[in-house]
Amino acid sequence: VFHHDNARPHTSFMTRQKLRELSWEVLMHPPYSPDISPSDYHLFRFLQNSFNGTKLVSKEACENHLIQFFNQKPQKFFTDDIMALPEKWRNIVDNNEAYL
Repeated sequence: VFHHDNARPHTSFMTRQKLRELSWEVLMHPPYSPDISPSDYHLFRFLQNSFNGTKLVSKEACENHLIQFFNQKPQKFFTDDIMALPEKWRNIVDNNEAYL
């Protein structure tokens, strides 16, 4: 099972064709639903907060900040919200797809 959003690279003919070739089941994603995208409700929120008060003076400084951010996160940081997705999806369906 593969889940991704509706960004153009993810919905392009070549991407869809490759996923079919791999026989991967692709979960449909609503047009815009940040409450079910783990990157929007989890990863990017923490990443954005990590930049608060940070002045990046170069591309290298930005790259170093990102490397440090990801290296400091335990594996559990990445897996917890992915494992929470089914419950979040269930809540969305139970609430008639209302933004939560």
